[in-house]
Amino acid sequence: MEVQVAAEFRGAPDPRKRVLLEAALEVFARHGYRKTSMEDVAQTAGVSRQGLYLHFPTKEDLFRATVCHLLRRSHAAVVAILEAEGESLEQRLVKAFDEWVGRYVEARGAEVDDLVHACRTLLGNAVDYANACFSAEVTKALSQAGLAGAYERRGLRADQIASILRATAEGLKTLTDSREGFIEQMRIAVNALCVPPDGNSVTSSGSSGSCAAASAASHSCADNADRGH
Repeated sequence: MEVQVAAEFRGAPDPRKRVLLEAALEVFARHGYRKTSMEDVAQTAGVSRQGLYLHFPTKEDLFRATVCHLLRRSHAAVVAILEAEGESLEQRLVKAFDEWVGRYVEARGAEVDDLVHACRTLLGNAVDYANACFSAEVTKALSQAGLAGAYERRGLRADQIASILRATAEGLKTLTDSREGFIEQMRIAVNALCVPPDGNSVTSSGSSGSCAAASAASHSCADNADRGH
């Protein structure tokens, strides 16, 4: 199961499957897992039920593929945000955490609880795997901005800062009532954690050692999948 979800997270679906997964995403989000039927998804996608079963033999298979599709899409958006030029590190980090966490702040209700339960039951390590990949990208951005070198003198690493920021984001997801509130509070957290402790300005290059370590971290998800971890 772990190798399967890692492969699904890494590989992009063909155009026909992408249409089915986008339709499934819409239906699952509207009705939750238990109330969604394969017939509902087939109708939304404009295909026959038999055509849907040809690609996804069971609803469980469809759900796993749909969630992995969502995680893969969000991860690609995070990479693009963090690598964008012309924006400050603060802006890029806030946008990245909003994409990964903030967009779900206002998701409430029985359907959401049902989906969370289905994820825990059916997805194995898929969510943990995706979160590790997200954290690796944040670590890479912090290191390339020069923060790692500034914090190393205090015994802190970029991956530790990334971990604290993600924990903060997860906490804010439950404590804030709106996406706008999440963004504002996340901006405060980023400013608090990402100001170098020595007071020097953040450079764009960072130390070569820190960047090399961050680059290795950002590729570890793919390496683990290839080795079957």
